[in-house]
Order: sequence, then structure tokens, then C-alpha cells
Amino acid sequence: MKAVVCEEFGPLNTLSYREMDAPVAEGKTVVISPQAIGVNYPDGLLVQGLYQVKPPTPFVPGMEVAGIVTAVGPDVKSIKPGDRVAAIKQLGAYAELVGVPEKVVFPLPGSMDAADACALLCAYGTSHHALKQRADLQPGETIAVLGAAGSTGIGAIQIGKAMGARVIAVASSPEKQKIARDAGADEVIGYDDLKNDLKKLTDGKGVDVLFDPVGGDAFDSACRAMARGGRLLVIGFASGRIPQLPINLTLVKEFSVVGVFWGSFTTHEPAVYAANMKELIGWYLSDKIKPHIEGRYPLAEAPQVLQRVLDRGATGKIVLVPEGV
Repeated sequence: MKAVVCEEFGPLNTLSYREMDAPVAEGKTVVISPQAIGVNYPDGLLVQGLYQVKPPTPFVPGMEVAGIVTAVGPDVKSIKPGDRVAAIKQLGAYAELVGVPEKVVFPLPGSMDAADACALLCAYGTSHHALKQRADLQPGETIAVLGAAGSTGIGAIQIGKAMGARVIAVASSPEKQKIARDAGADEVIGYDDLKNDLKKLTDGKGVDVLFDPVGGDAFDSACRAMARGGRLLVIGFASGRIPQLPINLTLVKEFSVVGVFWGSFTTHEPAVYAANMKELIGWYLSDKIKPHIEGRYPLAEAPQVLQRVLDRGATGKIVLVPEGV
């Protein structure tokens, strides 16, 4: 089979696309032929050696896969060849065949598109965990979503609405603002006067929850528009700069800063993660959430696609598709 391989940490254009051994269905392994492979911001960081973890090289990047089961190990009980499934793993999804442990495999409803399934895993999974477990979002509260046209941002908008919140979306261009509005945001603004705009839209109170995958200057402004008792969710730093928190603000305004590391959550709380996925799929089937799929690209184009994601040029979810699918 062919796969995208990181031979050594470095620029995205050093990724290779080559033949390698296919996964073997042994023990509790499930082998999946992908119909869609999710592309995520951390994938690009991982390849460059800039992520929180650094796996031994060479490795195949990619965390999300959805497709058809081609083989299962002798100890697999709940999945059989021919099933449509989605799965999450730390590495290995950018390939024509993907082997995963049975415990991380979710059966897919027949009506669910494979690309949508990938979006529900990391992007919507992160947003859901952030708002539900980390922020304890309550009906009637107001959330501000930075990076609102990205896959996690769109997820946060729709999940926030499903949980009964008022959602203010923040996006950088008219095109991205329209995507956020179409996703269901109650208000849509830009970054130019972020602190004052958030204050105006909340009658001076500030936002109850700030969902921030951007960092940088946007964090600097938005943290000054937090409500008393608010929760500032640190998702990531897509702007490229890790901001410094003026800790006096948390004292004076009495808000909390809460880290969100979805990968750690899925490892340490698998039962809660499984319950979250069940809820997300239910919302999807009842049309409360619907991922925005920007495009589907050949697996061989992974380096170029990853570069677009890291440059913040992508909107919604992008997936890779093996040749012939």
C-alpha cells in the first residue's frame, strides 16, 4: 500500500508518498480501507516536530479515518468486514489501509458521510469536550468563538447552539464571517476592535465562555472582555504566537483559564469520550450539527493541503482520499 511518511522532522514538503507494508489484522486489530482521512492542524505541527509529543521517525501522520472494514483480528468481537466505521488514533491515518485497535472504532450510521464522520472526531470532539466538560456551558450563557470558520470553530458554534447558548463568532474576512453565520452564529464580528465589540454585544458584561484556538493578539484582546465567573478555553495557537496571560486580569475579573487537550481526554477518559461521540452522532442525525466540508483532495497531495491548514487558509474540514476511492 501507499502512505504519506514523515521520514524526519522538517518542512511539510519533505513528506514522502511511498510504498510501505500494509497493517495486519491480528489480535484486536481492525483494518480499514479509508473513504475519507481527516486533516488537522496538529498533523502539520507533528511533522515539523513542533507538537507536544514527538514520535520516533519514520512515521505516518494522521488521526482520523472513516471507511470500510476489510479485515479484523481473531479477537475482534464487535466489528466485522464490510462494516462502515470511523476511528481515531494518534498516528497512521494517511495511508491506503489503516490498522486500529477495536476499542477506538465507531460504527457509522448508513446516512453519515465519511468526511462528516472525520469532522466529528477531532474537530467537533475537541469543541464538544471543551464546552461540555471543561467549560460546563449552561443554557442562556454567551460564548465567543475565535477562529470561527475553522473546523473546530464551526463545531463550537453548532455545539454551543445545541447546548442552548448565545454564540458570537469571530472571523477574519467577509467570506469566513459568512461561513460562521451560515453555521448558526447569533452574531458575527471581526478582530479589529475585538474587546470593545464583545463588550458591546454583551451590554458591558463580557462573555461567559471564550473558545480560543487562535492565541496571539486575539487572546490579548479577548481576555479583556471576559465576564465575572467566565471560562477562557485555551484550545491552541493557530496565530503562531503563544500569548502571555496578564494574571492580574483573572484576579480582578474573577475568570478561569482552562486548558483543553482533547488527545489527553480521549486517553484518560475513554468512557466519557464514547458518551460524547454518541451525543454528537445523535445531534448529527437530528440535524442540530452539520460539518462544513471544504474539500476532498488526493492522499498524495497531503503536504500542500497541510500547508494550507497551517497557513489558516482553509475553512471548515478538509479530507484526503486515497486513489481510486
